[in-house]
Amino acid sequence: MDKTVKKAPDADSRLRPYEKFRRFGVESLTEAELLAVILRCGTKKEDAESLAARILSLSPTGKDNLLGLHHLSMEQLLAINGVGEVKATQIKCVMEFCSRVAKAKAHEELAFDRSGTVASYYMESMRHRTRECVLLLCLDAKGHLLKEIILSIGTVKASMLSPREVFVEALKAEAVHILLLHNHPSGDPAPSAADRQITECIRELGIKLDIPLIDHIIIGDNKYISFKEQGFL
Repeated sequence: MDKTVKKAPDADSRLRPYEKFRRFGVESLTEAELLAVILRCGTKKEDAESLAARILSLSPTGKDNLLGLHHLSMEQLLAINGVGEVKATQIKCVMEFCSRVAKAKAHEELAFDRSGTVASYYMESMRHRTRECVLLLCLDAKGHLLKEIILSIGTVKASMLSPREVFVEALKAEAVHILLLHNHPSGDPAPSAADRQITECIRELGIKLDIPLIDHIIIGDNKYISFKEQGFL
């Protein structure tokens, strides 16, 4: 009796990504094939898979992989022959989607109960910002993140922050504790007089509303200052 045996994915290298996916599953696709599915089509001179492989080879990290693709800016993508605004936008959106999925998973497992843990988690996403960005972290009783909220994105010199808005958002998220975090584009995390003043204002209001501010962390260039660790809270 004859038996039908499926070929291994590498037994027929001419399979297109869609067909390969249907026959062997998504795990069988190479990184170039995954990117080709996202791109959908190539150019007159090359198919989507060849274009995808060429894009991956231009990674600024020197590695032909998706991690390197994450570091390509919109301008760098648009400079690639065969990549227009639509394809560049597709790539940037997919990479951002992947980042958010990974971040959401980490949120479920990570307890923000130590200043160093919080600073390490946000260091890379905050230290390169050219404008000051203030985040509100709404936490449950065990220090797990309930919600992350961008309160303000300011100029290079300063940001605007409303204590009222802080607690409106905290109440919406049903936070038990809150934590503030912002960056200094200068790279120096030393708190300014304004930083101390707004922190004290929020601390006092948090006591009255029974939603304590447990820390305010300032991110600099690969270094941070914690108000809690410095004894300011």
